[in-house]
Amino acid sequence: MAVPRADGTWQGVDLREPRDWVDHPAPYRSRTVFAAAHVVADPYRENVPGAPAAIDWESTLAFRRHLFRYGMGVAEAMDTAQRNMGLDWPAVVELVTRSAEQAREAGARIASGAGTDHRAELRTLAEVTDAYLEQVAAIEGAGSQVIVMASRHLAALASSADDYLAVYDAVLGQVSEPVILHWLGEAFDPHLAGYWGSADVDTATATFLQLVETHADRVDGVKVSLLSAEHEVGLRAALPEGVRLYTGDDFHYPELIRGDGTHHSDALLGAFAAVAPAASAALAALDEGDVATYDAEMAPTLALSRHVFSAPTYYYKTGIAFLAWLSGHQPGFTMVSGLQSARSVVHLSEVFALANEARLLPDPDLAAHRLGLLLETAGARP
Repeated sequence: MAVPRADGTWQGVDLREPRDWVDHPAPYRSRTVFAAAHVVADPYRENVPGAPAAIDWESTLAFRRHLFRYGMGVAEAMDTAQRNMGLDWPAVVELVTRSAEQAREAGARIASGAGTDHRAELRTLAEVTDAYLEQVAAIEGAGSQVIVMASRHLAALASSADDYLAVYDAVLGQVSEPVILHWLGEAFDPHLAGYWGSADVDTATATFLQLVETHADRVDGVKVSLLSAEHEVGLRAALPEGVRLYTGDDFHYPELIRGDGTHHSDALLGAFAAVAPAASAALAALDEGDVATYDAEMAPTLALSRHVFSAPTYYYKTGIAFLAWLSGHQPGFTMVSGLQSARSVVHLSEVFALANEARLLPDPDLAAHRLGLLLETAGARP
């Protein structure tokens, strides 16, 4: 199989034998793990920019069953599912409701994003609070744990750290069960620059910690997606006892999950939707205290994850959906809002090559055939 490179040359890729990955439907003993899952677009509907999301429910839910098969909880209706990039609120409600029902049947965990994005315009902090509470009620009503997502509306309206604290104080004061707080960095969503009231990360972190310390009994954990291992190591050591840090660092997750001997990170990762079987093998080894096998199983996944999440990072969802197509988890490579166009065929060809190297393609011949179809459609010929 030959794949194109950015300089116009072609690189040969020898298809590797797929691994017979071992199922692990039970949760892991040593770490709490969520994979953030994408949605599969209905190819017969108008999934174009600005149109309501039309979802292929059969394929979307089947992918969640695939994740449950490897012991992953599902982080639902997050940025991986194109939240704020095409997944509208009616689709979110149906997605969470359907996914939560599947999680109950499988005995698996599910946590779902609650934000403010169902409102086109919010003018005051009180309206932001009300919007958050509307979504929290819907997520809890579906039977899912809540992930309190960062709000673009709040980022636009807040003039100080106190504004953030006032809104989150009100929201956390009314949740029924402990939630996960999600601090999504600017690399994933430029609209969230300066979240927590400051562009200085240390200052913002101090505000964030103040919030967590005040509401420690209502916070299961925090997910901070800043792609800084150094920041995460410092933050997790400063968290109140009993509050988890769910790594969102798709560049450094093996070392962060392994830990430093004193503290470790749990996981809530879009990358795990791409590498679930290998991550499962690693986590199963970690449960047995076999750190060497954990490292060996995680190592081949990292180059793939770093490429999928390369800049502009917010388009990583395209790589996740592409891998699902290559792996036979969905019939086509179409996305809500036409986001399949967000990565080049050169980028996607490298995704294929790295997944092949990690032996994560269940049927390499099928994957090669599908990549060939994409390359031919794009006009790329050796």
